[in-house]
Amino acid sequence: MKFKSTRGKSEEVSLTYALQHGLAKDGGLYVPAKFPLFPWRSLDKNMGYADFATQLLEPFFRGGELEDKLHAICYESFSFDLPIVDLDQRSSLLELFHGPTLSFKDFGARFLANALSHIKTDNKLTIMVATSGDTGSAVAAAFHSKSNINVMVLFPKGKISLRQQQQITCWQDNVCAVAVDGTFDDCQVLVKAAFADKWWQEHTHLNTSNSINIGRLLPQTTYYAYVSWQYFLNQCKKANFIVPSGNIGNVCACFWAKEMGLPIGEIIISQNENNVIGQFLQSAQLPHKPSVETLANAMDVGNPSNFERLYFLLGSTQRFKAEVTAFKASDEAIRRTILKVKQDHDLLICPHTATAVYAREFLPSDQHYIIVATAHPAKFEQVIEPIVGEKIPVPQSLQTLLNQQQSNVGIAPTVGAITELYQAYFNLSST
Repeated sequence: MKFKSTRGKSEEVSLTYALQHGLAKDGGLYVPAKFPLFPWRSLDKNMGYADFATQLLEPFFRGGELEDKLHAICYESFSFDLPIVDLDQRSSLLELFHGPTLSFKDFGARFLANALSHIKTDNKLTIMVATSGDTGSAVAAAFHSKSNINVMVLFPKGKISLRQQQQITCWQDNVCAVAVDGTFDDCQVLVKAAFADKWWQEHTHLNTSNSINIGRLLPQTTYYAYVSWQYFLNQCKKANFIVPSGNIGNVCACFWAKEMGLPIGEIIISQNENNVIGQFLQSAQLPHKPSVETLANAMDVGNPSNFERLYFLLGSTQRFKAEVTAFKASDEAIRRTILKVKQDHDLLICPHTATAVYAREFLPSDQHYIIVATAHPAKFEQVIEPIVGEKIPVPQSLQTLLNQQQSNVGIAPTVGAITELYQAYFNLSST
């Protein structure tokens, strides 16, 4: 299997190359040269998730350096549950937050870290990642203590929850936590600028573990594929998903799974006030504007990177409008939804999941929808506790991280600042 750029100006590359370089040389994002159809109807219905994921991803790894390592990578990465909880007869929650950092980002981050660790190389790799919240903690946890890898996690200072920040800044060692004086979009621009900078090109082997990297997107297809397969076995019909999405990676993975022939029906996008997809559907143009701060902070993205992948897949504005539906939830709608779910179902949900539950209200009542729950509510106690009027129990895995010593360095959003910090933190020469 080869991988090509969404911009079509770079040569096709191997999966190993795409994993190690993140961005294509022409600035585009890597996508599979083709999507194979997956023979899900012939599978053993008792197959476990890790084995299922191995079979789903095998065509993308076939013929490459990691082909014989794929089974081990899946077992190392997908070692936690993905339960489905019924809200009512027509709505269920797919809980993707049972990994080490209590976020769906654990699936992709752990997979990418394990895959890169299995690649034979004499070069020390540098991972630089921008985060609007949960990506950073998942990446820090996944890559911590990985030999031969330096990690820079960039987050917008004062714009993520305290517990999200604590999960990013508790690692040290080969993980440098960076508080950028700006927005998530500033962090994302800084990562792309480093890729284009001469010093970084000459002195590091720079890579990213954002959903820019195809090593994050491929594993995210596995839970949509697995859940839709199980749903079809039980219900004899396709699964409809509502996906909270800011940088569009999570929902793009759902469309990729559908492209591989999995029994997926509607794919609905829920967003916060940034509402980039909703505005594109109205005007056929992406709005070029700064992100705005909302209660669903991990979705505070004004320029979503993976829009490029999703548009490339669908191929035209006409098809995009025909196949994509998006709903916007205001902060007030998020508050109301969190409270309503608590009152009606005695269940706590995070603000991002609340955007999807809110979107469910506008969809046909006679159809069943699987709402993607992206993060554990305990990570957002500052938002949720005043709404529901009670304390949220903290899972032991989270408490362990919160108890660790915290450390981060603040910088201005410039390439010079991040370069100086990298040199100082990892004891490198400036020449």
